Amino acid sequence: MRRVVALGGAVAAAFALAACGGGGDTGGGNAEPSGPPQAGGTLRYGLSGAPSCSDPAQSATNQTIYVARQIVDSLVDQDPGTGEVKPWLADSWSVSPDARSFTFHLKDGVTFSDGTPLTADSVRKNFDSIVALGGAKAPLGASYLVGYTGSTVVDPHTVRVDFAAPNAQFLQATSTPQLGIQADATVAKSADERCLGANIGSGPFTYTEWKQNASATLAKRAGYKWGSAVFANPGEAYLDKIVFTVVPESGVRTGSLASGQLDAISDALPQDISQIEAGGARVRFTPNPGVPFGLQVNVTRGPLRDPAVRAALVPAIDRKELVDTVLGPQFKVATSVLASKTPGYVDLSARVKYDPDAARKLLDQSGWVPGADGIRVKDGQRLSASVIFAPVFAGNQAILELTQQQLRAVGFDLRLEPLSVAESNVRQNNKDFDFDYYNSTRADGDILRTTFAVDQRNLNARGPAEPLDTLLSQQLSVTDPAARAKLIGDAQSAVLDQGLWIPTIELSQAIGVGRNIAGVKFEASARLQFHDTWLQR
Repeated sequence: MRRVVALGGAVAAAFALAACGGGGDTGGGNAEPSGPPQAGGTLRYGLSGAPSCSDPAQSATNQTIYVARQIVDSLVDQDPGTGEVKPWLADSWSVSPDARSFTFHLKDGVTFSDGTPLTADSVRKNFDSIVALGGAKAPLGASYLVGYTGSTVVDPHTVRVDFAAPNAQFLQATSTPQLGIQADATVAKSADERCLGANIGSGPFTYTEWKQNASATLAKRAGYKWGSAVFANPGEAYLDKIVFTVVPESGVRTGSLASGQLDAISDALPQDISQIEAGGARVRFTPNPGVPFGLQVNVTRGPLRDPAVRAALVPAIDRKELVDTVLGPQFKVATSVLASKTPGYVDLSARVKYDPDAARKLLDQSGWVPGADGIRVKDGQRLSASVIFAPVFAGNQAILELTQQQLRAVGFDLRLEPLSVAESNVRQNNKDFDFDYYNSTRADGDILRTTFAVDQRNLNARGPAEPLDTLLSQQLSVTDPAARAKLIGDAQSAVLDQGLWIPTIELSQAIGVGRNIAGVKFEASARLQFHDTWLQR
């Protein structure tokens, strides 16, 4: 029988996150198959980008996580409708009053796909290995374990995880695939070996084939019976297989879905929806929590060192035009440094608004004057910078091309540098860029710390600054939800004050789903979970 140790008072409330929402359909009139789920069959899924690493701990892009999430279970899960933390590998847990120690009581009878049992020592080895991988290889997982001092095996099914300082975000972090639990044989491997498809998890699917940057095939795990409390049932998945292939061209993905060559596809763009629905399929969508798409500024480079330039970029962008022209009604303009679905989000639309005259005035006041070609100049330097970006979302290039036009209208020359995911990671780690365009997904406001804190990746390449660093640190130690939300809200304003992020649009996952597919679901962080998916035959 499941039991959950109640967290006392304010501590419990601190981890009861805001409602996240479960997504919906485009409303084209095509209904999902009804009736009892049917077991069997192969789901053929078209990814919009190549999965870069089979290891959940090192997964960062949505297309990679869609694959890796299926083979690994987490200690807890997060309800996508309520944000509530629910049991998964852990039946129960408790948190110390100072949020420095987290004790998990594991389910009995859980095994990895190699037959070895899940134990408290498995959890310890996993967390130790993620810390050893470090921020370059496992940036998300390592950031969730900041201040980790070790895990103690209390008994074979009880583990206590300790931190040097309060870490209020950690319970939610244990629901993420990056902190999913893998077998000893996997965590003992090197970082590169862990990316080659032989990962051993306890999840509802296992890897049967991995072709780097090309495809992945998963098979149902026979005997699986410890599913998350969020799943429709705790037992085996319905699908026999999932075959993921990379189909980068949007039109080809759509045509393959319409013709029945694929059963589901990523990144169904607005121009594809009518074709998808005409063929009897539908589009499932859900907004992403976390940091919305935007330009992260390297404050040590060229004209971006000027705070007035960074401030002028915010009102220079017409976000509504970006959504209306490139995306569609399922997408929202970014109105803060957090997406609106994120716990702790504060609406800063009064500051994040289109006002090109205000942008021009800021640049005029700072001494940037229009040159002969319309691009501003100051002390012989052109107002010009480049942006690196990877094809992790099909609309990125078109959005940046339109942003380029908008910025040129106020005298700013934005140059586009499309890169592969691997190239982008290298440039990020070396801080070799002017702007970095991306988003980051997580259903907790602590994502501000992992994105902007001076002691994290610090892609802004900035030095310590107040009050931002204090706010990002303080929210880790506050267990009262209202007080923590206040700190997170103040941190959003501080990021804008310093010009560290130029928001553009909020990402929504838009998944094309064939007429005979049911139960395609999004987890709380808007990634796909295929445990409950089934095919009507």
